[in-house]
Amino acid sequence: MNVTLRVNGTARQVEVAASDSLLTVLRDTLDLTGTKYGCGEGQCGACTIVADGQAVKSCQAKASQYEGRAITTIEGLERNGRLHPVQEAFLKHEAMQCGYCTPGMIMASVALLTANPNPTDETIVATMDRNRNMCRCGTYPRVVAAIKSARGKRAEKEAAHARI
Repeated sequence: MNVTLRVNGTARQVEVAASDSLLTVLRDTLDLTGTKYGCGEGQCGACTIVADGQAVKSCQAKASQYEGRAITTIEGLERNGRLHPVQEAFLKHEAMQCGYCTPGMIMASVALLTANPNPTDETIVATMDRNRNMCRCGTYPRVVAAIKSARGKRAEKEAAHARI
C-alpha cells in the first residue's frame, strides 16, 4: 500500500506492507539510519522517534498507522546547521559512550521536554525508566545531567531557531 509519511517536516510517499515497522521504513526505505535497531521488541529504546510529540518505539509501530502524522527522527532535530538544545546538552555532558542508544535517548528526552519543559529530577528518571531507554554502557547519570541542563535552555534555543 502507498502511504504518505511526514518525516522531519517533509511528506514522503512510500510503499509499505501492512507488517512493515516504522523503523524498517525509516532505515531501509528512507535511509534515515540514525534511528537504531536494538532489541526489536520495544524494550531497549534504541529505535525511539517522536510522533506527534510522543516518544514512540518505532520497531513496534506499524508504518501504515503513521500516515499523515508528524514524525521526527534524530536527523530532523538540527535547524539551519544548529544542534537541538538536547543534542548540545548530550555533547556537553558527554552523555554517551559507545553512542548506540544515544539517538533514542535524545528523542525520548525531546518528547519529555516537549510535554514538560521543566521536569523535576524525579520526573526525568521516572520518564526515562518508563520509556525503557537502556544504555549498556551505564551513562545514566550523564543522561540525567544533560536533560536537566537542556530543560532551561530548550525554550530559549527554540525561540532563536524560529528567528533564523
